This record gives sequence, C-alpha cells and structure tokens, in this order.
Amino acid sequence: MATSELDVRGMRKPDKHPAIFQAFAALAVGESFVLVNNHDPRHLREEFDTEHPGSYGWDYLDRGPARWRIRISKLTAAALPRVLCDVTTAAAADDPDAAGAVWSLSMRRRDLDANIVRLRPGGGIDEHRGPDLDVLILCLAGTGRVLTETDPLELRSGTLAWLPRGSRRGFAAGPEGLSYLTVHQRRQSLVLEPPTASSP
Repeated sequence: MATSELDVRGMRKPDKHPAIFQAFAALAVGESFVLVNNHDPRHLREEFDTEHPGSYGWDYLDRGPARWRIRISKLTAAALPRVLCDVTTAAAADDPDAAGAVWSLSMRRRDLDANIVRLRPGGGIDEHRGPDLDVLILCLAGTGRVLTETDPLELRSGTLAWLPRGSRRGFAAGPEGLSYLTVHQRRQSLVLEPPTASSP
C-alpha cells in the first residue's frame, strides 16, 4: 500500500500539529505517512516524545532546505505505559523557597490531571470550594492539614485523602513544609471561590 503524504506547508500554524496528530491517530499499527514541511519540525518531535515515547517511528527522507519530508510510523496500538518521575525526588525540598506545582502530567491527550504540589514550611492554600470533581491527595513528604468545614485532616507521608466534589478545603503546611500528589479527572481550568463571609 502506498504511503500517503500530509503537506502542512500551506496550513495556518495553529492547525499543523493537530492535523499531524490526527493523521497519526488514524494509522493502524505498522502504517505510516510522510509529513511535508518547510522546516525541520523539532518541536513536533518533542511533542511525539512526550505523547508517544517508544511507540512511533521518525525517519528523515529529505532534509531541506526548502522541503523537509519525514516518514512518521505507528509502532504500537496505543501509547506505551511509562515511568513519569520519582516522586521522592520531585517532593524533596532541595530549594526551601520552591513552592507551587513542581511537577504536572504533561501529555496532551489524557483523561487525568495530576500534579505534585509543594508548600513552604508554615505556608498554605486559603480555604476554597473545590471543583465539581473528586480529588485524591497523597502526602509524599512533610506534614500538614487539610482544612475542612469541620475538623481538619492530618497529613503525613503516606496519607491518602479523598476530597469529594464541591467540598470546601484549604491546606496548611507543617514546620517541614508539605508535598503532595493530586490526581483527578481532567478539567479545563480551576477557579477558586473565596470563602463566604461568616458572622464572628
């Protein structure tokens, strides 16, 4: 069977990568297409390395200068399982000033969101109403508390906590700081709502 070509030279820049990944997704295992571009698509290859490490082929047929042709092959039926990081290293506070999301799940096509969040010693996240989805929290290092509408939940390394959809929560790190992994269904954006005013 002849290998098809996908010439993206006339496409708008924002349309190129989605069209290429759509063509790749339509391939059966062992099939390929030839990408035609006006430059070496190094950023595209970085995306393939993130999305499909070990499960695609990349062979230069022409290396420009005016026309670049690359055969992109599908080697496996789906993206391969992989090790993402060592959470003990990601959670370690090498830099005492480091805070916020220190690792995030980066694949473009995914159903989950996951982050490793680090809070400075004594730091925290103000109380807010959570999104309309359930969240798992795994404490990786340090100590702290999840503030709830009633009693706080104590966190220490190894504690697994469930934050039900829409529940109010805040975070308070202990004297060693706090690092935790969050896992939840993917969402487009997180909007925090400030706590409502309450009577003294």
